Order: sequence, then structure tokens, then C-alpha cells
Amino acid sequence: ILQALKSRNVAVSSFKCGPDYIDPMFHRTVIGTDAHNLDSFFCGQDALCSLLGTYAGEISVIEGVMGFFDGGNSSSFSVSSLTETPVILVLNCRGMSDSIGAVMQGFLRYREPNHIVGFIFNRLPEKLIPLAKSLCQSLGTGYFGCFPACHVTIESRHLGLVTADEISDIQAKMQYIGELAEQFIQLDALLALPDLPLPCCHVPEVLPVTQCKPVIAVAQDRAFCFTYAENLRVLSQLGCEILAFSPISDAQLPACDGLYLPGGYPELYAEPLSENRSMRDSIAAAIRTGMPTIAECGGFLYLHKSLTNADGVTFPMVGIYPGNAYPTKKLQRFGYITMTSGTDNLLCAAGGQMTAHEFHYWESTAPGTSFHAEKQDGRSWDCAHANAHIYAGFPHLYWYADTRPAQRFTLACVAFKEEQHGRITETAAG
Repeated sequence: ILQALKSRNVAVSSFKCGPDYIDPMFHRTVIGTDAHNLDSFFCGQDALCSLLGTYAGEISVIEGVMGFFDGGNSSSFSVSSLTETPVILVLNCRGMSDSIGAVMQGFLRYREPNHIVGFIFNRLPEKLIPLAKSLCQSLGTGYFGCFPACHVTIESRHLGLVTADEISDIQAKMQYIGELAEQFIQLDALLALPDLPLPCCHVPEVLPVTQCKPVIAVAQDRAFCFTYAENLRVLSQLGCEILAFSPISDAQLPACDGLYLPGGYPELYAEPLSENRSMRDSIAAAIRTGMPTIAECGGFLYLHKSLTNADGVTFPMVGIYPGNAYPTKKLQRFGYITMTSGTDNLLCAAGGQMTAHEFHYWESTAPGTSFHAEKQDGRSWDCAHANAHIYAGFPHLYWYADTRPAQRFTLACVAFKEEQHGRITETAAG
């Protein structure tokens, strides 16, 4: 749908429900601009509406997460209710005919009120199109077209789809399925949906902007690609300069005042990451001098003494933490968490709390104990390493809803920059 609208020269924006990183990468590939997440675990109604209002295009397409009602207060149903966004359910019709109607009626009636305005019928044989239209009419809901089975496939791996950058013919594939969408999906009906006002008007937080402009080096390459656009925007709004670099291909860490190693797939690129000894050494040296550093999940794996890949081969890594990162056979501690700090640290004071989420197949022999994490179902565990200049652990952070950790990180980078500048000046004077 994004590709079809883009091909029509519609100014389209995209959003993804939940904490997904990979689907927004495909959105960006298609529309050429950042895609944004709408996560009702992290954000309340005001913040969700603010994101929609800030980044909306001529039309905004929001991709759901899991099944419509799955996920409780972080479900697609929750996001649609809080933002009062019309919902079109994509129904997988493979192997069904009349049973399609039972599934439709179940979704329409299961939880009311809802904002379901109609359906798109996926994998629907063309001979069943009249049946789909008839079912929509009898159930009093909208028919927004169908999508036939086609030869285009996108491979999956342990955290979801492969990333868009890994597919050599991604543009051709997107163009092809966009043409199918133009042919089979009722795009004019989508565009004709009422343009409803957002249910609330959020006044954006006024952030304290530093005039010092610390440079934050952000790892961005095939190994480190799980970054929220909102996190980088918050840092920019605080006055930071974002400088992307590649731990795989660059020779060393660029000149910077802070370091951000996001999640991704370092386990897939363990060998080139390990072979880039000069980069590993420069990152280790920077951290050991006290450079403020955030390392989430994959970034945390990179800071281990060693990392074992899926083939059982172990490679040396940066070596900040003495443990080994190793593969497991299932997702570890998957889901949303609330983290409580045991001590004062880079991101919060002792007793302070941060919301986060975890999803990883790799585990660590040294996961850290600086925070206590608790899930909504009551399960809990200790996690992450944190002190005055570093946060490193499996939990992924989201700063749009609570900018205080980002503010503390920025102030630490400012202090580090001033301290380093003082050392340079003193050395020059001496």
C-alpha cells in the first residue's frame, strides 16, 4: 500500500505499532523518509497523538503488530482506540471460503466499540472475490480489496524479517507488489476515508538545549541497525550532533563526546567486527577514558570479551565486559519491562525507573545487575551494567515518552567534552 501510494505521488507517511525496528526499515526504503513507532506501552494518548500530528503526511499508514487485539494495552487495538484511527483488518484467507465470514464477524463483534471500517482479503483466490464483497455487505462493513498469492517472498530470521538493506532486488520487489496493490486494493476508497481530527492536542515538551553541541557517535551499519528515529530526534532536540559510523568498515571511532551502540545483528557479523581490531581498540579506549556510552542489546554483545555465532565459532570483541555472549534456541525474556536502578548511574538516580523492552536469542554469561527488571505478569530479574559513564544491557530504551535519561546522557557528554577540552588546553599550555 505504501509503495502504491508513493507511485501515485501521494505524500505518504508511515508508522508501526509496537517496538518493531525491522518493518520501519522497509517503510523507509519505500517512502524515502523516516518511519516512526506508535507504542502505547511507552506512550499515552497525548504522546501518540503528538507523534501522529508531527509526522503525518497527506495520508498516514499505520501498520499493526501481531493480531489486532493481541498485546493488551500495547496492542494495535489500543493504538487505534487512543488515536481514534480507522482500522482495516488484513485477513489471511488461505484455505478458507465461507469460514471467512465467521472470522470477520468475530473481529467485528469481539470487543466493541472498535474502529474497524473494513477488510482487505489476503491470499484470496480471484474466484472468491464476489463472496468477499457479499460478506462485507451482509456484515455492514467495507470492502477494501484483496491481495492475491504471489511469488514475492521476504525471508525471515530469528528476530523477524531480514532487513531491507540485505535484499539486493528490494526496489524491484516493492515496485511489483505496489503494482499488485494498485490493481487489487481499493486505494481510492482508502483515500476517501474521513480525515478525522486527533482526539487530543499534545503540547510538546520544551527540552533544555545545550549550546555545547556534544557529538554523539551512533553505530549504524548492517550489524547495528535497531535505532528508533524518535531517540535520535530527542538527542538532536537536546542540542547533540549525531554522527553515524560503522564498527564493521570504519578504521576507528570518530572524534566524539558520547557513544551510542544500538541493537541489531552483531552475531551475524561477528567475524568482520572481530577482524576490525583498530575499531575495537578505539572503542575500548574511549570507554575506559570515561566517554558516556549507551549500548543496547546487540551493542551490549559487542562490548563483551567474546561473541559466539550461530555456528559455534567464538570471536574476540571489544572486551569491556569479561563474559561471553552465546546463542540460545528461543527468545530470552521477551516483552516489555520496567527497570528500577540500584545505584546512581548515567541514565537515572538510584531507585529511578525506566520502561524498556527485550527481545534477543543471544544470552550473556555477564548480563549485569545494576537494574531490576519486572514484567507486567510479575516475573523479574536483574539486568544491565551501569555506572556514572555507561549503560550496557539487553533492554532497549525509548526516550520520546520520558526524555530524562536522554537529558542525563546529554549532560554527561557535555561534561566529558568540557573535561577533554580542558585536558587538551592544559597539554598545549604545558
